[in-house]
Amino acid sequence: MSGSIELKDGVHWVGAIDWNVREFHGYSTSRGTTYNAYLIRGDKTALVDTVKAEFFPEMISKIESLIDPAEIDYLVVNHVEMDHSGALPLLMERTPRAQIVATDNGVKGLTRHYRKDWPSLKVRTGNEISLGGKTLQFLEAYMLHWPDSMFTYVKEDRVLLPNDGFGQHYASYQRFDDEIDHLEIVMEEAAKYFANILMPLAPLIPPLLKKVEKMGLQIDMIAPSHGIIWRSHLGKIIQAYTDWSTGVVQDRALIIYDSMWGSTEAMARAIAQGMSRAGLENKLIHLRKNHYSDIVKEILTAKVLVIGSPTLNEGVFPSVAHLLSYLKGLHPLKKKGVAFGSYGWSGEAIKVVEAEMKAMGIEILEPGLEVVYVPGEEELQQCMDLGERIAAGL
Repeated sequence: MSGSIELKDGVHWVGAIDWNVREFHGYSTSRGTTYNAYLIRGDKTALVDTVKAEFFPEMISKIESLIDPAEIDYLVVNHVEMDHSGALPLLMERTPRAQIVATDNGVKGLTRHYRKDWPSLKVRTGNEISLGGKTLQFLEAYMLHWPDSMFTYVKEDRVLLPNDGFGQHYASYQRFDDEIDHLEIVMEEAAKYFANILMPLAPLIPPLLKKVEKMGLQIDMIAPSHGIIWRSHLGKIIQAYTDWSTGVVQDRALIIYDSMWGSTEAMARAIAQGMSRAGLENKLIHLRKNHYSDIVKEILTAKVLVIGSPTLNEGVFPSVAHLLSYLKGLHPLKKKGVAFGSYGWSGEAIKVVEAEMKAMGIEILEPGLEVVYVPGEEELQQCMDLGERIAAGL
């Protein structure tokens, strides 16, 4: 087990590393994750967040290397979800004088989930708790990404503990951004995390960042509850969140498709060829060969989505239907779209794809392109022409 790690004097990481998790409620986690918990000591002691229940032994061993857990006065719950609160029942047995600190929704959520009536203190934006030498200030972050969510700020050390904000599913024995050799990988995971967890709530993020500024919170370190801690690249991750939450996109197209017998795939490749000829960056994504949570990360910063499906049983192909349903719930910002596909009998898929894109606010660039059975030279030329027109229209 890795030991505790000091962030600042009296502020320690006491979380756990999950090297082997590969799935997180449907989200693929090929690089594992961490469950970050933070022990803060002044005259009194607070623990901010816990870990997934099965990692309780790893967390408690770190705490015991610093203090007797019975000395903990406050258990701050920034978010009720079980990857952060799962170890709470076990911890409460070891902390007889501890008081839960959470938002009103947080206290309600803990009570309903764990069926326990723990001693609790409800806090709102601007409320503070003095630990003696350390002051915790709280900021409600309603619906980022649950109704109970909040941030905790350590005033004297200028450390922001935003729970799921600024996090990544990324396992590493290193804890800080400046210790990582390939920061671009961490940024990829941060983008994937944002796209799959926070994208539907993106409009709430700019006002929250403004509130942080208005409160005058000076931040030297951002310590989320998943992944690495930001201390040297704060501007980079804050700018990324600003861009992602306001729909800043790149002149880039994704051609996302599935194919039964190769006809829709042939169309996809021809569309890509036309885009490349016109100088538009593009990427082909086969739906059954890529995980949808990785596809959504690509969608986050792409301007154009060209979605292709064969018609099956008077509708779209199942993998296409899955993506459209998932994406609709994420409310992507500032996207343009085109549908395409092949069919043998009735050809409903293109209309369904277009309707779903319209329903999620995607601007349709032009009518969908459909081919009966196998595309010939003329149809493939039409696909290339479509790719060129998309590029010219951006």
